[in-house]
Amino acid sequence: MSLDDFLHCGNCEPLKAGVHATALGLFVVMGAYNVAAWLSRRERHLAINALVYAALTAWEQQHVAHHLAELRPAAPQQAAPDAAQPPLAA
Repeated sequence: MSLDDFLHCGNCEPLKAGVHATALGLFVVMGAYNVAAWLSRRERHLAINALVYAALTAWEQQHVAHHLAELRPAAPQQAAPDAAQPPLAA
């Protein structure tokens, strides 16, 4: 498999989801650390870091959701009810 094949949507989705989920986990931990450190020390760079990690967490969550959606099989479409068939009486 070439890199071009790997980059196309639908190929190697479990690996892609795993990479993004790992990044998501790291961003959550790093963001939590920076929030806790900011609450303790009130240093400006810790607040900025916490905001950056919050944005990265949201970004990666979207990537994980996208790759998980690619893994789910498409829902079968239901056929439209036949208009000539009368409804069942109760």
